Formats: sequence, structure tokens, C-alpha cells
Amino acid sequence: MTGAAWGLGKATARRLAEAGAAVLIADIDEEAAAQTASELAERYSANVKSVCMDAADSGSITAVADLAERLFGGLDIWVNNAGIPSFTPLLDLDDEEFDNVLAINLRGAFVGAREAARRMMARQSGGVIVNVASLAGVMGISEGQAAYCASKHGVVGLTRQMSIELAGHGIRVLGVAPGFSLTEKTMFIAEWDEETIKSCPIPGIGGSRLGRVGVADDIARAILFCASDLAMFMTGSTLLLDGGVAA
Repeated sequence: MTGAAWGLGKATARRLAEAGAAVLIADIDEEAAAQTASELAERYSANVKSVCMDAADSGSITAVADLAERLFGGLDIWVNNAGIPSFTPLLDLDDEEFDNVLAINLRGAFVGAREAARRMMARQSGGVIVNVASLAGVMGISEGQAAYCASKHGVVGLTRQMSIELAGHGIRVLGVAPGFSLTEKTMFIAEWDEETIKSCPIPGIGGSRLGRVGVADDIARAILFCASDLAMFMTGSTLLLDGGVAA
């Protein structure tokens, strides 16, 4: 899976390894990816490997798909999680930043899904592709999110379209759309005072209808569900994981 060295990706890799899957941790942070792979392999006695991958580079993604085939004998599950944020207001957003966000968040997901699907089709054994979108993929969220929202709306649409084209090959395609979730890199927000949280325009940062903020494992559990036979009659859908914020 991509973007799996930390955060939502690491939590998902942990759940997959715990469930007995062989997992390839692909991330641009090579050192963190290797550390995560070593940690999960030891904890779950699982086959977990790591590789450096740049989600903006199609050749790098293709190389990861090739490596996964060589290491594990084929691909059954592909999770597109790699992504970057953008906080630049619309009128200050230049072409370069916009293109870079879409290259990683949207084109990276497209290339990953395409390469996984090619290999799944060649084996004629079906498979599951899970795309990590966002609450920003179904609604506008706050100032400075034009590039990010555009990329994640694209991931939701891509998920629907890919499900149509791949269903005949036994390949299910699902999306998950997390709201704000605490991870290693956002945990500092839990220490904000009440007034700072109230003034923050990001939906869900102060909690949800369920009375708490989301955590990485909330998303990981949903991805594990999508990848499992429990979701075997689901394809094309994007599951909203926001604790009811958008309701």
C-alpha cells in the first residue's frame, strides 16, 4: 500500500498484517517505511517489506507493483493512500502547487490502480483496490483547500468509474473518505484549547456527532472491511468516515 510509513497508512498496514496479509509498505520516506515494516513484521510475525516510492512518479509506482508481484507472487489488494495537503488560498494558489497536489493525490491513485488492475487481470484472480479520498472529496471544507478538494473529488469520481470498467474482471474498487483524524502528525491538535478549536474552520476538528475526534485506526478498520469478503458485494462506493460531521 502507498503512503504507509505513518498515519492512516501505517494504521491500515497494521490491520492488514494482523489479519494475515503480506504487506508492502511503500512511501517516499524510505527510513520510516523500513522502520514500520520491521515493527509490523516483528509484532505480527507477518511478511512485511518496505520500498521507497514517489507517488508523483508513474515509473516509481509501476516499480512498486512489480516488486509486490515478485515478493508475494501476485497482488490481491492495492491501497492508494499517498497524498499531500494544500493550504494556499485560491487567489494565491499557483499552477505549480495545484499540479503537484493533483499529481500525487489524483494521478498517483490513478496510476496505482491501473498498475494493480493490470496485474490482477493477468492472474485472472480478481482483487480489491481501495482509494483513500477525504471528506474534502464530497464537500468544500475550509479556506485554502481548492487544490486538495479538487484532487479528492477526483479520487471519488475515479473510484466510481474504475468500478465500472473493472467489475467484469472480478476486481472491486472502493473508496474511503475520512474526516479529520488524529495521527502522529496531527496529535498536537488534541492539546489545543477550546477557543482555538472552535475557531478552526476544518470540519470535525473539534469532534463529531459521535462525541469524539476520529483516529487513524477508525479508517484502518474500514479499509480492512473494504478489502475483505465482508464487502464482497460492494464496488464503486466511497464510505464516509467522519463520525456524522457531514450529515
